[in-house]
Amino acid sequence: MLLAQSAPVQIISVVVVFILLFFGIVMLAVFTRYFRLWIQSKTTGAGIGIVDLLAMTFRKVDAGVIVRSKIMAVQAGLGPEDGITTKALEAHYLAGGKVPLVIRAIIAAKKAKIMELDFKLAAAIDLAGRNVLEAVQTSVYPKVIDCPPRGGPRDSLDAVAKNGIQLKVRARVTVRANLRQLIGGATEETIIARVGEGIISAIGSSETHLQVLENPVRISKTVLARRLDSQTAFEIVSIDIADIDVGDNIGARLQADQAEADLRVFRAQAEGRRAMAVSEEQEMIALNEENRAKVVKAEAEVPRAIAEAIHDNKLGIIDYYKLRNVQADTEMRTSIAQVGIRPGAGGRKENAA
Repeated sequence: MLLAQSAPVQIISVVVVFILLFFGIVMLAVFTRYFRLWIQSKTTGAGIGIVDLLAMTFRKVDAGVIVRSKIMAVQAGLGPEDGITTKALEAHYLAGGKVPLVIRAIIAAKKAKIMELDFKLAAAIDLAGRNVLEAVQTSVYPKVIDCPPRGGPRDSLDAVAKNGIQLKVRARVTVRANLRQLIGGATEETIIARVGEGIISAIGSSETHLQVLENPVRISKTVLARRLDSQTAFEIVSIDIADIDVGDNIGARLQADQAEADLRVFRAQAEGRRAMAVSEEQEMIALNEENRAKVVKAEAEVPRAIAEAIHDNKLGIIDYYKLRNVQADTEMRTSIAQVGIRPGAGGRKENAA
């Protein structure tokens, strides 16, 4: 009877031992896995316990990244008042952010006394795809941008003054990152485009190219007065004209091209008038030939009319011969006159000589 009663107790005892052994192994594995991180957290005052580390595993959060980031923040004097908590770091990690980069950026901003950057703003900049640490460094140490950029399709900005002289300008723009406008603000390409447009406009408004060569600073002042950094991720510190070269006389070239075009137009108009004159001449020649044909036709009717007059007894033989004598006399006078004009003209020339 005692043996029958002790059997269930033994089974229960064995099950309890196995359960305790299982939990012991699990706790030992968890402690072994997170012991180093837990020690680092405790010794640095990060405030992340074993339970928190185990919960990060179930939430698929890299505990090492969170612990090291929290330690960096604590060692730099950052805490919950700056928005840096374990939950905030985990949330940023789960959102796909770069937690260590954000912490390093906040630390750099604090060392540089940039008080406007907190964890919320830094996390937003990081999630927007910008390098927040580079932005902080650019805010502390201004960046120089070449306008036009090096290696681009053009080596210089080409502008023409009012007197038609071309100037080739290369400028350098010193910018500082504007952390508040970094999200949604325009990038360097916009700064380069706006500065290039401002320089070209300033040169184009100058009366002569000599004014620009004498005082290049007036270009910088004109461009800076237009607030080209509005709605951009940068703040323009200065615009320096690095080099100015005198190019071609664009005004003279345009005038020469216009004169050449006008000459072609005038030639085309003159050719049109010549063609019209030739056409009218041909028309007159054709009309002359037509009139001559009519005269020949009319003259051909004269013998017939004479014959009919003789047949009808309206013209006698004597009258006919008198008419022939008159015609012969007229033809003789005409031939004599034509022959006499040539020697007479030649004689006058010889007498004049």
